[in-house]
Amino acid sequence: MAVPVTALCCLVPLLPAGLTPGVPGWLGGPVDWPKVALLAFLHGCWESLAQGLPTPCLRLLRRVMRRPAPAERVLIRPGANAFFPVLFAGVLMLAPAAAALVAVPAALLGGPVGPQCRGRQLFNGSQLALCAFAASVAFHLLHGPQLLLGSRFPAALLPGFTAVAAFCLVNGAVVGGMLILTEGRRPGVLLRGARSVCGLPVLVHAAGGLMVAVLWQGPYGAFSALLALLPLSISAWVFAQGQREQDAHQATVQSLVQAVEIKDAYTRGHSERVGRASVLIAGQLGMEPGRLRTLRFAGVLHDVGKLGVATELLRRNGPLSEEERRAVEVHPVYGYELVRGIDFLGEAHAGILHHHERMDGRGYPSGLAGEQIPEFARIISVADAFDSMTSTRSYRRGRPVGEAVAELERCSGSQFDPVMVRALIDALAVHDWQPVLPPSGDCIRAVPDIPLGVPEPARTAPGRVPAQGGTAPMAGQP
Repeated sequence: MAVPVTALCCLVPLLPAGLTPGVPGWLGGPVDWPKVALLAFLHGCWESLAQGLPTPCLRLLRRVMRRPAPAERVLIRPGANAFFPVLFAGVLMLAPAAAALVAVPAALLGGPVGPQCRGRQLFNGSQLALCAFAASVAFHLLHGPQLLLGSRFPAALLPGFTAVAAFCLVNGAVVGGMLILTEGRRPGVLLRGARSVCGLPVLVHAAGGLMVAVLWQGPYGAFSALLALLPLSISAWVFAQGQREQDAHQATVQSLVQAVEIKDAYTRGHSERVGRASVLIAGQLGMEPGRLRTLRFAGVLHDVGKLGVATELLRRNGPLSEEERRAVEVHPVYGYELVRGIDFLGEAHAGILHHHERMDGRGYPSGLAGEQIPEFARIISVADAFDSMTSTRSYRRGRPVGEAVAELERCSGSQFDPVMVRALIDALAVHDWQPVLPPSGDCIRAVPDIPLGVPEPARTAPGRVPAQGGTAPMAGQP
C-alpha cells in the first residue's frame, strides 16, 4: 500500500500550473508535445538497451512481422534506471512538468511486468518524474535555459551541475523514504541513498545530456543529437553485457553453495558469512576491488568440496574416527576439482584448495607453511575458523565473539597468519558481527558445549606422515 500512495504523491508536480496561481510561468508552461514524445521514445529505447532488453522498435518490428517473441530476459537491475542522458536532455530543454513526462513511459511500459508489479512500475515512473521536475526547477531558477541557448559556457555549467545535484538528492530521498516506510530502515538511509546515486556514471550521463541538449537546439536539430548518443549507447550496451556476465557468475556460485547447504543444515549461511568475513579482512589490508570480488567468491565456495563427502559424516555430532577424518579432509581437493574449470574464479582456485593449510606446515592437503600458503587461503582460513567458532555446528555450540577472537590470537602464528588475524580484529571493531544461533532451543540442547582451545588429536592429511608432537590446537573444524 505504501508504494502506490508514495507514487501518487510524487505525481503532484505534474498538475497544470494554472491550478496554482502566482507561480512562475515556466513552472508549468506550455508543453512541447512533439519534443516530449520524441524524447520519451528515445529514453525508452536507450533504457532498454542499457538493461540488455529488446528496444521498443525491435518489439514493434517483431509484432508487425509476426515473429514469436523470445524468452523473457531478466532485468539487469530491476526497477532501476540505468541510462540518464536523454532524461537530462529533457531537463535542460523543457519546462519542469514536460521534463517530468519524459521519464514516465519507459518506467510504466518497461521494468518488471505482471499485475503484481503495477505498483512498482507506478512508483518508478513517478519517482523519476519527480526527480526530473526538481532538476528542471533548479535549472530554471539559475537561468539555465537562457545561458544554454546563448551558448554561454562555462557559465551554463553551474545551473547544469545544480540540476544534476537536485536530481540525485531527490532520487536518494525518495528511495530512502520508501525504505523507511516499507522496511523500517533508520533515517540515515536517506543520506546513504543520496550519496550512492552521486557518482562518476551520473556525471558522465549528465555531460551526455548537456551535449544532446546543445546539439538539439543547434542548426542540425534532433539528428545531430542522435549521433551524439551513439558513443553513449555503445558504452551502455557494453556495460549491460558485463553486468549480465557478473550476474551469471553470481548465479553459478549461488547454485553451488545451495547444493552444499542442502547436505548440512548446520552450515546454512556459513558460506556467505565466510565470504563476508574474508572481505572484511581484505578490506583492512587495502585489497583492490577486483580481487575483493574474487576473494568473496573464494570464501563463499570454500566448502564446495563437501559435496563429495558423505552426508552422515558432515552431520555427525560425535568425534570422527581417523579414517572418517581423512575422508572429510579431502574436501578442499574435491572443491578445487569441482571449480578449476570455472575461469572467472581465477585466484579463488588456490584459496579453495589451501584454506586448511597452517602457518606451521601441519595443515592439509599439501602441508604448505608460512608465505607458501596463497594469500586468499590465509584470509579464508581465519574467516572460516571465526565463523565456525561463533556459530552452532553439529559438534559444538557457538561461542561469543570475544572468546573466538581470543582463540584466534592464541593460534596466531602457528595455525593462522598473524596479519590476517589482526586485520579481522580491526574490522570487528568497526563492523558488527552477531553469533549465529540455532533455529530452536531443542537443537542447541542436543549440541555439546565444548570450550575453545581444547587440544584435538593431530589430523593426518591423506598421503602424508603426521607431524611430530601428538596433538595440535585447532580453532574450528573442517
